[in-house]
Amino acid sequence: MSTEVRVPTLGESVTEATVATWFKKPGDSVAADEMLCELETDKVTVEVPSPVAGTLSEIVAGEGETVGVDALLAQIAEGEAAPAPAEEAHAKEEAPAKETAPAADASARDDVEDAPSAKKLMAENDLKDGDVQGTGKDGRIMKEDVLKALSQPKAAEAPAPAPRAPVAASDADREERVKMTRLRQTIARRLKEAQNTAAMLTTYNEVDMTGIMELRNEYKDLFLKKHGVKLGFMSFFTKACCHALKEVQDVNAEIDGDHVVYKNYVHMGIAVGTPTGLVVPVLRDADQKSFAEIEKEISDLGIKARDGKLSMADMQGGSFTISNGGVYGSLMSSPILNPPQSGILGMHKIQERPMVVNGEIVIRPMMYLALSYDHRIVDGKGAVTFLVRVKEALEDPRRLLMDL
Repeated sequence: MSTEVRVPTLGESVTEATVATWFKKPGDSVAADEMLCELETDKVTVEVPSPVAGTLSEIVAGEGETVGVDALLAQIAEGEAAPAPAEEAHAKEEAPAKETAPAADASARDDVEDAPSAKKLMAENDLKDGDVQGTGKDGRIMKEDVLKALSQPKAAEAPAPAPRAPVAASDADREERVKMTRLRQTIARRLKEAQNTAAMLTTYNEVDMTGIMELRNEYKDLFLKKHGVKLGFMSFFTKACCHALKEVQDVNAEIDGDHVVYKNYVHMGIAVGTPTGLVVPVLRDADQKSFAEIEKEISDLGIKARDGKLSMADMQGGSFTISNGGVYGSLMSSPILNPPQSGILGMHKIQERPMVVNGEIVIRPMMYLALSYDHRIVDGKGAVTFLVRVKEALEDPRRLLMDL
């Protein structure tokens, strides 16, 4: 008995994947639930387990092939290895016959004489039979059909990518060409869409991290002992953003056609760099979570991102995003929006700088903050107000506890 292995449901809005790696080859024995292959989608990597125990008799979709949801990946012969069942062979014999059906239809179409006026009009406008849907007898194309086809707007063709500049032969031998992963292609497409669609603008401020660092140093040991997780900076920034989003709701909204959707919740996206590219897992209902809950969930999502175990549900529904370029040493940057969100906060490196405090020059640990926002929804006043509220909450963390 042969069992089919098919592409599982990949998640919302994901319709196809690329076969990344086969862990087994034809003839290998497999156990039930043993991983057969790994699929790479636009957002996550999906492992496909064996539905039964048996022998992998055939791999239908090889590495590098693109497959749709429910497409056939492989065949498993349950128990001992066995040749494909008769039904399978019969289906393969029928396949060529089905493929010749369109050819038969085409030959039947050749016997139909289109209206002379339609043929003349098609020739003048460089149209082919496939460009016009005939409504006459036996699919005969009439003049009205051609006029209808001409009146319909043509689909805009995507601009072809610019050709690569010529490379010297001596350099070509020292280059390596690697196909972009689906994740990298999606990152490139979505970031460019954000620039093309949103009226993106960035405003900057700086925050004195003294208050947070003193509070963290004072309570980090007690925090770890009680909650079993380290007290980092991300929980403070998440809390500060949630606090500011309540006041400036435009930053937590999105455009839907000619409507603006205001969200009475905060699903905080936390941008995470992984070996395969940038992903943004979502901390749902962050505005309702405690410091400990935020730190634990961020830690769990970070581990899953590093190990490639994030699910589609982990990365959907974000309403605002925080990106921490400071962990890589970035002093200043302008983050790009994560569509359809209207705001993203960029954190940066903490660096000691001389600052004037109460008329005196002192050394303080400072961080530049950047808020990129969609100017179609968020006005400059709202963006600056949001960033000032974040700054105030971070410089005096007690404001978060008293909701000030």
